[in-house]
Amino acid sequence: MILYNAENQILGRMSAKIAKQLLEGEKIVVVNVEKAVISGNPKVTTEFYLRKIQRGDPTHGPYFPKKADEVFRRTVRGMLPWDRARGREAYRNLKVFISIPEELKDKKFEKIESADIKKLKCKYITLGDLSLALGSKRRW
Repeated sequence: MILYNAENQILGRMSAKIAKQLLEGEKIVVVNVEKAVISGNPKVTTEFYLRKIQRGDPTHGPYFPKKADEVFRRTVRGMLPWDRARGREAYRNLKVFISIPEELKDKKFEKIESADIKKLKCKYITLGDLSLALGSKRRW
């Protein structure tokens, strides 16, 4: 089992690495997903996700997640071959948490070097801020 801390990590780069590891059969746990970042102008990024949510019928879908952990899981799912049993099986090996749960407090977490925020030279928005803008009722 691989434990990742998503604090100050770029969402897309981290998700791509995790998807590859899931397809290889690894079990992965990700904590602090509300502190992961999406690069780009925060205003434009928020408007993009808001347009995605407004698409379709609110009672019949398509549905788009609003919570930070659900957005993270959906991003990883988009990088897996979901139409194949292999992709769905790999997706079941992913666990995502907002903050650090009590049972994982004393564990050592890894970070993905290629997904570090230090490589960014542009503006960004955290998943926690994005989920609040989308209408999530949870505050961190």
